[in-house]
Amino acid sequence: MTTLKRGMVIDVNLDPAKGSETGKIRPCVIVTNNTYNARVPIIQVVPLTAWSGRKAGILTNVEVDPSSHNGLTKKSVADCLQTRPIDRRVRLVNVRGELESEIMTNINEALKIVFALGYG
Repeated sequence: MTTLKRGMVIDVNLDPAKGSETGKIRPCVIVTNNTYNARVPIIQVVPLTAWSGRKAGILTNVEVDPSSHNGLTKKSVADCLQTRPIDRRVRLVNVRGELESEIMTNINEALKIVFALGYG
C-alpha cells in the first residue's frame, strides 16, 4: 500500500453520507500528521468540492487550482468545515498527488479557525 502523507490528495468513498455531509467518491486532502498516517488506519481528511464564487467566499474554504502535481482536473475548494475521519483500508480509492505547500498553509489556517486553535 502507498505510504500516505499529510497534504496528499486522495480519492475517497465518503458514502454513506447523512444530512448535509459531503458524500460520493471525491478528492480529499489528508490533514493528519505523518506519524498517525503511518501507524493507524484512521486518518482525517478535508473533502474537495467544485469551485463556485459562493463557496470561495466562505472563510474556512480554501481555493485549490488544478495542477499536474496535485492531480486535480478542475478548480476546487477544500471545505475545512467538513473535516472527517476515514478508515483508509475501506474508503481509499486512489492517490492523485500532493498539494502545494502554500495551499497547505491556507488549509492549516482554516483548520485553526474551524477548531478554534489559537483564536480564544
